[in-house]
Amino acid sequence: MNIRRLLVIAVPYLWLLALFLVPFGIVLKISLSDLAIARPPYTPYLDLAAGLAGLKAFFAGLDFDNFVFLTTDDLYWRAYLSSLWIALSSTALALLVGYPIAYAMSRATPEWRPTLMMLVILPFWTSFLIRVYAWVGILNTEGVLNQFLMLTGVISEPLTILNTRTAVYIGIVYTYLPFMVLPIYATLDRLDDALLEAAEDLGCSRLSAFWLVTVPLSKQGIIAGCFLVFIPAIGEFVIPALLGGSETLMIGKVLWDEFFRNRDWPVASAVAIVLLLILLIPIILFQRNEQKQREAEG
Repeated sequence: MNIRRLLVIAVPYLWLLALFLVPFGIVLKISLSDLAIARPPYTPYLDLAAGLAGLKAFFAGLDFDNFVFLTTDDLYWRAYLSSLWIALSSTALALLVGYPIAYAMSRATPEWRPTLMMLVILPFWTSFLIRVYAWVGILNTEGVLNQFLMLTGVISEPLTILNTRTAVYIGIVYTYLPFMVLPIYATLDRLDDALLEAAEDLGCSRLSAFWLVTVPLSKQGIIAGCFLVFIPAIGEFVIPALLGGSETLMIGKVLWDEFFRNRDWPVASAVAIVLLLILLIPIILFQRNEQKQREAEG
């Protein structure tokens, strides 16, 4: 019995070791290496044939110079701060848009809820890249949005939306909106209507009952949705590359440039390690929130 239990426990840890710790170790090693004109473009290499001498030479060649370099160039810390701000702003916008949608879904009649759920999940049936690229045709100066606004007389000349930070916000909110809607809907769907009736019987208006009862009881869903949007948004590359243009500075674009344009793998790996360390904070907080929710439900 103990062996079976050990095997059951060992499977997820082995999975974590294979798909996270091993790649993390490789990236960490590259971040401590030096740039070289070679394939791969970094040194030192581990020469197992040299035995102990090769192992000593390998560790002797590792240093933290790349991390020190990140502190000397303001491009990197500006990219981190810009990514944090864009991710936080996009998360707030996704919450403002997603909460009413989730609330409307939870208040819909039972026969309509599966259809509404399908409409929220439907964008996932299309390629992420195609969905983001479609916004190029919508937001450009001759796109659908400008044509519609000019046709209705709202504007007299096309708006410049594409290749701006506004387009990045639109792309992130559109792309990650289901991650905000679904956990909030799951929380609101379990809400006991008797609590709202009791609040109204005690003198609360519907708006007061919403703010005093519904919103606090949906806090767990709000927290989960915010984390699910914020965590992937901070390292986003495709959306700022296609919609933001060259003026939008995000760490995902800087990381891509270091890897593929500059071919500076050590610095790029150092950028990735720092980004991962930044993301560990919301990931740990998200896990703690999920644990508290399971304990409360238990």
